[in-house]
Amino acid sequence: MAQDDLTDVLTGVGPRLRALRRAREATLAQVSEATGISLSTLSRLESGQRKPTLELLLPLAKEYRVQLDELVGAPATGDPRIHPQPFKRHGQTFVPLTRFLGGLHAYKQIVPARKTADGLRPELKVHEGYEWLYVLSGRLWLALGEHDLILTAGEAAEFDTRTPHGLANAGDRPVEFLSLYGAQGERMHVRAQPAAD
Repeated sequence: MAQDDLTDVLTGVGPRLRALRRAREATLAQVSEATGISLSTLSRLESGQRKPTLELLLPLAKEYRVQLDELVGAPATGDPRIHPQPFKRHGQTFVPLTRFLGGLHAYKQIVPARKTADGLRPELKVHEGYEWLYVLSGRLWLALGEHDLILTAGEAAEFDTRTPHGLANAGDRPVEFLSLYGAQGERMHVRAQPAAD
């Protein structure tokens, strides 16, 4: 972190401390008693007249029940959580499970139940890539070349997407499944330790 960025982070600590204390409707005296930090030090921290140190911030974070990085307003870099934005395509809901543009793409897909039991075979498509599917719930109709397969919860399939293929709901309730797709034909690799004898 650059020196200017660090200064900006530390400058914001005082107002955050004040806001946390006020949100809990606590007085400086009550916080002082709970943390062992003097009343004058707390006052100077909140007003920005005292530079925050780890020695002061740790008991305050504990008292306010917040993470230290939240207390100092650290930037959210390195946050491993994914905040997916679902989208709809061809009547299906896609929930992205990865945020990177290259390599494998992971999705949770939801296909609603068919409105009519028309029994029409899914439309077949062909494109570059490789796909792996795992059914979470419901019944998934996988038309693959000349074959028709019904996959149920706990079943998986993988195929080269240059083979004509199509997916549809084969049941009377939504089907949910995970899909890993490699645009350049990347395949999923599962590594497992051999079972001990």
